[in-house]
Amino acid sequence: MAQMLTQTLKTQVINTQIGGKIAPPHQVSDQFGAITGHVGLVATEFSYRKDEEIYGEDEPAEYVYQVVTGAVRSYKLLSDGRRQIGAFHLPGDVFGLESGPSHRLAAEAIIDTSVRLVKRSSLEKAAGIDVQVARKLWAMTAGELRHAEDHMLLLGRKTAMERVATFLLEMDRRLAVAGMMALPMCRRDIGDYLGLTLETVSRALSQLHTQGILGFSGARQIVLRNRQRLHNLDA
Repeated sequence: MAQMLTQTLKTQVINTQIGGKIAPPHQVSDQFGAITGHVGLVATEFSYRKDEEIYGEDEPAEYVYQVVTGAVRSYKLLSDGRRQIGAFHLPGDVFGLESGPSHRLAAEAIIDTSVRLVKRSSLEKAAGIDVQVARKLWAMTAGELRHAEDHMLLLGRKTAMERVATFLLEMDRRLAVAGMMALPMCRRDIGDYLGLTLETVSRALSQLHTQGILGFSGARQIVLRNRQRLHNLDA
């Protein structure tokens, strides 16, 4: 958190529209906005440059975060230097929810990113006196657990092609605009999320392109041309 002290500080109350200009991509962001708007919590906004750390593994979990713009990866470095990415957090997503006093994973900005944060103690206090806040916090926590379980299944039981298909369908659901996905993460990030090498990810994407399932428009822009075939690979 020390790096935050050098950031430009902007404090504001988050309303239920999450700033008014960003449409929440899924229900988690609605829940977070409803909490902060309902109890009038004050949030602080920070900006991070590409690859800048937001918090480190084992640092005190003093805040809960929400992505405003950009994208964030949460990850753990293994003893041999390998990196396992646990999740990608996109605009509207909430991250940093912990069951214990410290962060189990580190978090970094994938690209230039801005986030809002609220003191964890303030959220817990609000939950203690307002059952609606407690329910919404539980729903967010349950969503994190569901994602972790799905990710564990992906890493443990799926083939390389099935993992890539699962990832593309997830990003299609969360990112696609007018039929196109503009991925903020690079292929090495994708590999570290799926437990695959960079070469394996590139080979799988090339095979899907050859089969006519997806197309490329720029370095990280993907168009899904046959979602049903991709779903069949993920089945």
